[in-house]
Amino acid sequence: MTAVIESEEHKALRSAVAALGKRYGRDYLTRTIDEGKHLTELWSEAGKLGYLGVNLPEEYGGGGGGITDLSIVLEELGAAGSPLLMLVVSPAICGTVISRFGTEEQKRTWLPGLADGTRLMAFGITEPDAGSNSHRITTTARKDGADWLLTGRKVFISGVDMADAVLIVGRTEDARTGRLKPCLFIVPTDAEGFHKNPIDMELKAAEKQFELVLDDVRLPADALVGDEDAGLLQLFAGLNPERIMTAAFAIGMGRHALGKAVEYARDRTVWKAPIGAHQAIAHPLAQAHIDLELARLMMQKAAHLYDAGDDIGAGEAANMAKYAAGEACVKAVDQSVHTLGGNGLTREFGLASLITAARVARIAPVSREMILNYVSHQTLGLPKSY
Repeated sequence: MTAVIESEEHKALRSAVAALGKRYGRDYLTRTIDEGKHLTELWSEAGKLGYLGVNLPEEYGGGGGGITDLSIVLEELGAAGSPLLMLVVSPAICGTVISRFGTEEQKRTWLPGLADGTRLMAFGITEPDAGSNSHRITTTARKDGADWLLTGRKVFISGVDMADAVLIVGRTEDARTGRLKPCLFIVPTDAEGFHKNPIDMELKAAEKQFELVLDDVRLPADALVGDEDAGLLQLFAGLNPERIMTAAFAIGMGRHALGKAVEYARDRTVWKAPIGAHQAIAHPLAQAHIDLELARLMMQKAAHLYDAGDDIGAGEAANMAKYAAGEACVKAVDQSVHTLGGNGLTREFGLASLITAARVARIAPVSREMILNYVSHQTLGLPKSY
């Protein structure tokens, strides 16, 4: 069975999640945002049904699947208008890193809760001056007896107010070379010296963004995830799923917008014919559909490579998938709003807010320009300009 053809199990998962998403829909998301609340009901129900942990090992309460399964969950919730951003973070990044590199105690402590949604973990890599460049990160961890002391700042960290802990990317000093190397730490959000400040975003979302200030946060030795000398490998084990899941998020959003536009183009009649009968309306919508389908194919390839253990192949495909999905999403949303004309800017149809949201897939977790850098250097072998 190739990655192009979904298994019967994946088709069934897609259908079941789509049904769940339909029961909530865009109205639920909009209402929750307006009320300043979290998507607690949908998150809890998805957890009870086993959808949040489909990628996590069965022995720790997960579904025993992979990122392929989890990407289906996020895409279908997004297509229904109710995407869960924290799926990208909690089970995909943090759950994957802990299940691959965590100690037995860390797995027993965190994975069952991440799988059923009763516990949630955020992820902190981005810094004010470093962005997501792990080589420029200034958050440092130093030994103090058996403990670690963590100091630094992070920005644009999603969902910290909902999280029990944050998986923080810091740097420690290599005893042999004296150079700093990336390491991953589980930091409880109630730890002394851990401060979170909300960032005032123009983008309206149920998941808030935060700046973190870590002021000599004392952590026990077992807060370190995995091998102190393998931090970069462990970091990228989490970043590839992040890119795949961001692609799923974007594809779901694009599908949702496109569905609204197609429905409108079928029903809206001008000069005795539905506007969808005119090629100036129909063709751009068809192109948007094609672009979304092509992006999904690359996302499926990336997910299958990752689940098969090909981290290098998955890295290239995940970056391409995220790029393609971000571009397809922005174009689909733009064309959908344009199809509805003035109605596309009303709250009734719920498309205007997607104009801002769609740009996130182009910007985060890595910009399209940095992906083009990656492909030009890693794939094409061209020299670096930096």
